[in-house]
Amino acid sequence: MNTAARAPQVIAVVGPTAAGKSDLGTDLALRLGGEVVNADSMQLYRGMDIGTAKLTPAERRGVPHHLLDVWDVTVTASVAEYQRLARAEIDRLLAAGRTPVLVGGSGLYVRGALDAFHFPGTDPGVRARLEDELTRLGPGALHQRLAAADPAAAHAILASNGRRVVRALEVIEITGRPFTAQLPGPGGDPGVYRTLQIGLAVERPELDARITTRVDRMWDAGLVAEVMELERAGLREGRTASRALGYQQVLAALAGECGEDDARQETVRATRRFARRQESWFRRDPRVRWLSGARESRGTLVDRAWELLERAVTS
Repeated sequence: MNTAARAPQVIAVVGPTAAGKSDLGTDLALRLGGEVVNADSMQLYRGMDIGTAKLTPAERRGVPHHLLDVWDVTVTASVAEYQRLARAEIDRLLAAGRTPVLVGGSGLYVRGALDAFHFPGTDPGVRARLEDELTRLGPGALHQRLAAADPAAAHAILASNGRRVVRALEVIEITGRPFTAQLPGPGGDPGVYRTLQIGLAVERPELDARITTRVDRMWDAGLVAEVMELERAGLREGRTASRALGYQQVLAALAGECGEDDARQETVRATRRFARRQESWFRRDPRVRWLSGARESRGTLVDRAWELLERAVTS
């Protein structure tokens, strides 16, 4: 058996926020002599450090991390553009004999990087009309329309994420098919690369507690000051970055729409809701191999991930 031909080319560490993906990805990259490729949509933005839990240079432990700090906060995110950037990094690392370790919880970004995912085009007229409706009616009304047309897409997209709701409705109108029908079927597509996807799962009570602690630490570390600085750089006008968890809530507080403590509590609630959607997204993909990210398992987590890699090589 040619085990080299079966060995994964790419390792992906996925799952909900606060599950421990960044630390495990760095651990695996250190052991493999690999490098990390970011798959967190908000960590691509320059200056969005505290609120996205971006690892500091010291926390990266000498492991090169790619696709961090790529876009200004005024840039509208594009999964198609991320796909181009991620595959270029993955291909470059593979050509250099380095193992890419893709790390992040943005499900569509992970799928875009790894799967044969071709993006439908856009129709400026349809997009303009839907964006006008978004302005007039708000994201909740459009999300209800999406729920009727494509329940799976509505489940995966936050009701507050008007930009993604508009894109999903645009694709449905252009193609006449559900937005989720454009995605490659999990498990049915071997993917662009031989990939071992490792999912980290944490029981809900522990994950909720971690999220609360993380948000408190972000506030203590100066999230409000970070948002104020980014606001001067155009954050409020950024159609994607301004809706990031934590940043959206702090912007509302700075605008006098709520108090700062209210913003903190809403960040906790919104992040918990988002974490449930993340896990639901990755649970639908049978290719993901799940490990417990519970605190008592952390000491052996990298060893158990390594066992998954060894089994993938020899199976």
